[in-house]
Amino acid sequence: MNASPGTGPDGPNTADAPDGKAAELMAAVRAVESGEKSAAEFFPAPEPARPARRRAPAPGPVSGGASASAPAGPVAVPAEVREVLAAGGAPEALAPSVVLALGPQAAEELREDPWRLLAVAGVRPEQADSFAAALSEPGADAGPGDPRRAQALAGWLLEAAARAGHTVLEFDVLARKLAQYGVPEPEDAVRDAVDAGALLVFRPDGDGTPPAEEAEGTGGADGIVGAEQSAEAASAEPPPLLLGLERWAVAEESLADGLHRLITTFRPPQDEDAEAWAAAASAAPSPSAAELVRAAAAHGLVTHTGGEAARAEPAALVGAARAMGLRACAATHTEDGRRRLAALVPAAPVAEGPPAEGLLEGSAEGSAEDAPAPVAVTVAGLLAGAQGPGREDDGSLPLDLLVVLDAPLLDTETAAALVEALPDGARLVLSGDPHVLGSAGPGQVLEDVLAAAVAPRVASRTPDPGPLGELVSGIGVGELTQVAAPDKELVIVPVREPAEAVHRTVQLVAGSVPRAFGIEPGDTQVITTGHPGGAGTTALNAALKERFNPGPGRFGGFDPGDRVTYSPAPGRPLFATVAGADEEGLRLDGPHGPFTVAKDRVTTAVRHAWAVTAHQAAGGRWPAAVVVLPGDAADALDRRWVYTAFGRAERHLSVVHGVQDALPQAVAQRPGAPRTTRLRDLLRPRPAAAGEPGGA
Repeated sequence: MNASPGTGPDGPNTADAPDGKAAELMAAVRAVESGEKSAAEFFPAPEPARPARRRAPAPGPVSGGASASAPAGPVAVPAEVREVLAAGGAPEALAPSVVLALGPQAAEELREDPWRLLAVAGVRPEQADSFAAALSEPGADAGPGDPRRAQALAGWLLEAAARAGHTVLEFDVLARKLAQYGVPEPEDAVRDAVDAGALLVFRPDGDGTPPAEEAEGTGGADGIVGAEQSAEAASAEPPPLLLGLERWAVAEESLADGLHRLITTFRPPQDEDAEAWAAAASAAPSPSAAELVRAAAAHGLVTHTGGEAARAEPAALVGAARAMGLRACAATHTEDGRRRLAALVPAAPVAEGPPAEGLLEGSAEGSAEDAPAPVAVTVAGLLAGAQGPGREDDGSLPLDLLVVLDAPLLDTETAAALVEALPDGARLVLSGDPHVLGSAGPGQVLEDVLAAAVAPRVASRTPDPGPLGELVSGIGVGELTQVAAPDKELVIVPVREPAEAVHRTVQLVAGSVPRAFGIEPGDTQVITTGHPGGAGTTALNAALKERFNPGPGRFGGFDPGDRVTYSPAPGRPLFATVAGADEEGLRLDGPHGPFTVAKDRVTTAVRHAWAVTAHQAAGGRWPAAVVVLPGDAADALDRRWVYTAFGRAERHLSVVHGVQDALPQAVAQRPGAPRTTRLRDLLRPRPAAAGEPGGA
């Protein structure tokens, strides 16, 4: 299509350059850097001091495996918490979530600052306002201008932004959002939150270090140079300040430091080891696979991009590395992705004798007996120790090469935990399709690493085959083209209203697709744009359950045989089947066998899964997919969503189409909402300052 590219939906990173209070805040930053003002005068360092960037590897939630998928059990709720919730008019059912968010001292915290209730998942500002008004003493001012409210709202808004993928927000964006919730003088409120240590402030053109920390030790000649640089920068339009929470700041900085460590501690192979890698490249099954092998041989960090067919290339790399006796494995986002990958990795024998590079001083490679570790794991299973080689005594992963597929689905914290767990000298390959939807959590790891250009990129030249591959490839570049589908690989089903969309979807899953392709209903996945609406997942699942597994929902809305997803963490759905229930909770059968979801987790972590959203489906593939686009879904569509949803089908795709021209317009004109992050700036080399090697 020839439509001109347009802007994506209005997002929090489309602010103008700061003015007013934002400009004053920028001036304060420059004054601190130049030594004219003390750091504490404008940006006092939070107490306690911000943790060092390096942190110990932390196991992540497991998306596969029975042992780790079950939560610890019901949350113990102190009586004081129930009392304070009752006094504030909050439902008692919120008590476990309050304890999880605020800890056992939640009652005391809420009495001191009722707006701390916003730290609890699902609580909205208007609810916290009502809670605060009910708890306030007669005559006390608990209105919109209460500093506690503004500070809690700022944190809540940054948490909401994190759920949309951002690790930071621009100053003006956060101030505007506070104003929307009635905060008077929102720019001052942002400054107050920074002063209180609730928010951290960053410059996007620097290394991301808060100005208070950069200013430590500034003075003398360094201060003069800083003032000169600030004056020079003042002649150009200043970049907007960025504001964030400590949690995401530490994660991004830890990830940047870890990637830099892998790059700088890696030593290329020599002599016989180099010859072994060259031979592996020559034996690779495709030119792109050979290019990837050569890149991994020579670098500690490599990026690889491509579609579904391109997954064979990192699989070939892992097989070649294991054949050389290296400890290598590949990690995927989902259990389905793990199974697909395991089928691709060559079953190469482990080399006898000393492994390639195994005896090099400072090398991460180990001995040949280490090589038979599992070849394909999930990211969450690897971090938790439920899958893969386990951990060394120092907490590191005993790996020489880790290939992470589905890298666009990596959130910043998970990526940081992975990188921190790799030993010095190890190789890391970040591989994935750059056109799919991003991670459920904050960050855009693969996109930022690619943009920072700190590692070689291997762009696969292996196309996805067939009509569906041609269709999805076109969507990736903004073109929704007509493709020839002689065997009905693609079918468009027009509908006029949501009720008709639901009816036709049930017909397709129950009759049309099984008759035409021999694909059982259990192997067809329905995908739609959201949970609410006349043809959202809730309505579709109700209709599909009535057709395939009718029942009263006697176990919290579920019956044995229901298709469900269990999400131990946001963005990590585990597809399972309901087996029953007992006093401990809902019993599910997952990819690794039975497990139980605690009663108080069922309503928030388990959903029916005959129909799911594209975000839930990301990382998985099914023999057939039915993508439902009701008329009210037009605003939810963009290129990444369509690419991800259509790309879940292996053999057949049916599109229940009710959005008319909104579909090609979304593909051509709406590439997807960008995310505001700091990782690419943290990774890019900074010019050496005076007094440093290479400085003035």
